[in-house]
Amino acid sequence: MHTIPMVLLRLFTFYFGLTTTFFTLSFFSVPTASFYARLLASYGCLILCAIYGVFASLALRLFGKHRISQWTVARAFRYTMALTTGIHFEIVSGKEYLSTRPCVLIGNHQSELDVLLLGTIFPPYCSVTAKRSLRLVPFLGWFMALSGTVFIDRSNSASAHAAFDKAAAEMRKERQSVFIFPEGTRSYAEGPEMGTFKKGAFHLAVKAEVDIVPVVAGNYWGVLSAKDKRFRAGSIPVKVLPPISTAHLTAADVEELARTTREKMLTELVALTKSPMGQKATKTYVEVGEKDLARLATRTAIAGGVER
Repeated sequence: MHTIPMVLLRLFTFYFGLTTTFFTLSFFSVPTASFYARLLASYGCLILCAIYGVFASLALRLFGKHRISQWTVARAFRYTMALTTGIHFEIVSGKEYLSTRPCVLIGNHQSELDVLLLGTIFPPYCSVTAKRSLRLVPFLGWFMALSGTVFIDRSNSASAHAAFDKAAAEMRKERQSVFIFPEGTRSYAEGPEMGTFKKGAFHLAVKAEVDIVPVVAGNYWGVLSAKDKRFRAGSIPVKVLPPISTAHLTAADVEELARTTREKMLTELVALTKSPMGQKATKTYVEVGEKDLARLATRTAIAGGVER
């Protein structure tokens, strides 16, 4: 009877001790210690919040409030990550647009850290889309299923279309919003780059006759790079763009809608990355250092005729 709790307690103690050890080593500038410390802390936060999400979803269902489950868990993940890793996304403009409901929210997809982006921008009565295989993951998959995630089978187009049809009907009926990464995969970009957009999010918005709300996070290669074993504390700027109406649009308009939306988001991504806050999360910051970056920014401003 007591075996399972004891095993779980020992696992937790070991995990906590290992994470603490890496954080301690990072203070002595041990190479990659900071990376592994924050990596372990992040997975720990994700597991704890997923477990919390299962119970929160079950409890909220009793009161007919399960549609805010993902919002409550997103906020929990935001605060636990800020406390344990020192990393947070900060909305610098357009926060008022997150109250648009229902809508299809879309964002640029850089790495696994984008889960934390959701912790910052996720509004109540919103759910994510996810590949169908995640449904089988213990705790995380259970939470996602209980909280209304739209699962997509990417290998079966007919099944994917059926899932989007169901989601569109649900959005209209319950005024439920949906968040989608239209790139479909992480870019792991070292600069302000964005992949080609898949059309699913735009078909869904047109089908449901709802607005599209683009969310852009500045490039944060300087904060997280698995290739270079770098994971440091920092603030990453986020801008929420004005809603894009899909009124009177049809499936024939989707390709152009996706193209123009991507262009708007890419323009903002470049601008955000060049901003003072954005620069501190980039490759440039890591390579030239904070003081040299300030001098570089000053020379650029003078060369461009910008008044100080």
